[in-house]
Amino acid sequence: MGALKNWVNQKWVRIGTDGKIKGPCGTSKDKENPDRCLPLDKAKRLSKRQLAQTARKKKREGKKGKTVVANTPAARVRNA
Repeated sequence: MGALKNWVNQKWVRIGTDGKIKGPCGTSKDKENPDRCLPLDKAKRLSKRQLAQTARKKKREGKKGKTVVANTPAARVRNA
């Protein structure tokens, strides 16, 4: 259960379709199609273009009714 505890204790942030960090995860005004959330450490390592790409994918698939959308390969979070 150590990996789950680490995952929960990470600081998660919301990513906008413009590639900017918009604030803490869970604060999206659009509850039907929320923004992409990533750990802050991962978000800081990605370029603005990569962040925008994964956020746009989440919004595009969310409009189709999907609730779980995989990250783009660059934004994929891997356990250590």
